[in-house]
Amino acid sequence: MKRRIGCLLLAVLLLFTAVGCGKAESSRESDAGEEEKIRIGMSFDSFVIERWQRDRDVFVSVAKELGAEVNVQNANGVVEEQKKQIDYFIQKGMDVIVIIAIDPASLRESVKKAKDAGIKVLSYDRLIDDADVDLYISFDNEMVGEMMARALLAEGLAGGSVIMIGGSPTDNNVPLVEGAFKRVMTKHKVSILDSIHADNWRAEEAAAYIYNNSRKVSQADAIMCGNDDLATQAVRALAETRQAGDILVVGQDADLAACQRIVEGTQVMTVYKPVERLATRAAEEAVKLAEGEKIAGDDVTLIDSGSYKIPYIGLEPISVNRENMDEVIIGSGFHLKEDVYLNVSGQMPE
Repeated sequence: MKRRIGCLLLAVLLLFTAVGCGKAESSRESDAGEEEKIRIGMSFDSFVIERWQRDRDVFVSVAKELGAEVNVQNANGVVEEQKKQIDYFIQKGMDVIVIIAIDPASLRESVKKAKDAGIKVLSYDRLIDDADVDLYISFDNEMVGEMMARALLAEGLAGGSVIMIGGSPTDNNVPLVEGAFKRVMTKHKVSILDSIHADNWRAEEAAAYIYNNSRKVSQADAIMCGNDDLATQAVRALAETRQAGDILVVGQDADLAACQRIVEGTQVMTVYKPVERLATRAAEEAVKLAEGEKIAGDDVTLIDSGSYKIPYIGLEPISVNRENMDEVIIGSGFHLKEDVYLNVSGQMPE
């Protein structure tokens, strides 16, 4: 009897041990599965600019389809907060960190920390210059400036005058856009009456400039705005002085309000940057970086960035005016026709 009881106890003990081992093995497999999942940290400047929300949604969706997990952080325009977010991503051992930089020059040390930790870094839309980033992907910003200039020339600006209300002076894209714009203006003898910049892309600074420089504004034939958010505030201020539609205005990003102004006649053009293409490509390349693949393709070039040569992908933007609004903006589904023509419903094309 004692031997039988002993055997029974031994059998029960072995059974529990086997079950316990099975659970431990299952747990390890689960943990390993989580570790194998690609993890991407994404730090945004802010969501003040309308388009960034589109970039975020498309990037996260595509990355998820490719088996990656994305942790999105919003720095709300505060550089120190963005540095903390990058530090957090490093501590969490992300595979890739995607950065939409507030002040690129201030993030060089953050990039170095990430690279020292073996993490890949993708500079999204704004180049973190003189830093060893693994990829810089954006639109051709010099082409953006040229498109703005040529749209104004098409409206008869040659020999006239323009005011430039640019974006954040810490955004490396701003001098690229403005440099190209100025070259075309100089070639066609257009005088630049004044040039200012809106810190952190604060759009209200465009309206403040219009209000505080009424005499100079009345002498201008055109206003070049760094983006459509600035153009919105500029046109509102011009409307209060009954100059909206008389002074030519251009912007970029194809915000809905800008597209509405174009069909209304108070803005000449905007530069449409297909953010779906940019965000999709960036997500694809981020996953490749995480998997150890080399950045390659017919559209990949190497550019000098201080002490480094880095891979660069520059997508082509599209100039949009009233003539091609339906084809480019509505045809692509970027905005709905009824929304674009909301304020001119009687003139909405069939």
